[in-house]
Amino acid sequence: MVEVPGPFALGGANLGNLYAPMSDEQAHAVLDAAWDAGVRHFDTAPHYGLGLSERRLGAFLAGKPRAEFVVSTKVGRLLVPDPDGANRLDEANHFAVPADHRRVWDFSADGVRRSLDDSLARLGLDSVDIVYLHDPEEHDLGPALASGLPALATLRDEGVVQAIGVGSKSVAALAAAARTGTVDLLMVAGRFTLLDQPALDDVLPECHARSIGVAVASVFNSGLLATPEPAGRYEYAAAPPDVLDTAREIAAICAEFGVDLPTAALHFPLRDPAVRAVVAGAATPEEVRQNARRLAAAVPADLWTTLRDKGLIRT
Repeated sequence: MVEVPGPFALGGANLGNLYAPMSDEQAHAVLDAAWDAGVRHFDTAPHYGLGLSERRLGAFLAGKPRAEFVVSTKVGRLLVPDPDGANRLDEANHFAVPADHRRVWDFSADGVRRSLDDSLARLGLDSVDIVYLHDPEEHDLGPALASGLPALATLRDEGVVQAIGVGSKSVAALAAAARTGTVDLLMVAGRFTLLDQPALDDVLPECHARSIGVAVASVFNSGLLATPEPAGRYEYAAAPPDVLDTAREIAAICAEFGVDLPTAALHFPLRDPAVRAVVAGAATPEEVRQNARRLAAAVPADLWTTLRDKGLIRT
């Protein structure tokens, strides 16, 4: 089992031009800021910018000692050339990159190996440390787990990867993966946050019972919790009024305790003993530095008690 460096892992979606373009120089600056802040855990995926995130991460890590960092990537979507898409952007998937490839679902043993081989080529690495099945529920959950997890387990048994898991925003998919007894880690996206905690029902109890580690992604719920005053997207779209009202109520209570909303959002998942790291992306070097400072800040225990007593969080 790989030792997951924590508590801060850099998420790679922004490096793939999520929502807005980023130059190679800007991407390098974000990664450089993360490295300078002590981050040694980097998460990426073929899905992020049709491979752009992996290429940029690989270019940065080429100058770093391999023993000093951990990389996770994902399988389940193969990237297939699509010349007809070269003149349009991949807006349907929220990435500002040419749609010159298309994603093809493939959780077969052959597809898993091909996806990993392609990722290694883009990363310029001989191996990655962690591989997740990515969003299996968006294809066909049962068959995806039935073929994809044994394929990953074989790669782990062969020493090709150190740890395997599932990354998803679906609590049903995550709980089903945990119950197989196959996974080492789960990447829980947006389902164990300061605003939403459905992972407490089935996912985290399974992880506790089976000693499965958890990396919590989308701790800001697509951006709504990323600023002291709640604003921006929720679940990749405009926040519904009731969700925005709840976020504002949480932010006001955090302010009473001298804690800003993003700081509380970063700290909240780490209170659970199964959680090894929070995975947060960044569009600028300053966002990386802010997240690092926030994670180093102290948060009074009474904040969590107050939020719980007001019915704003579950424990």
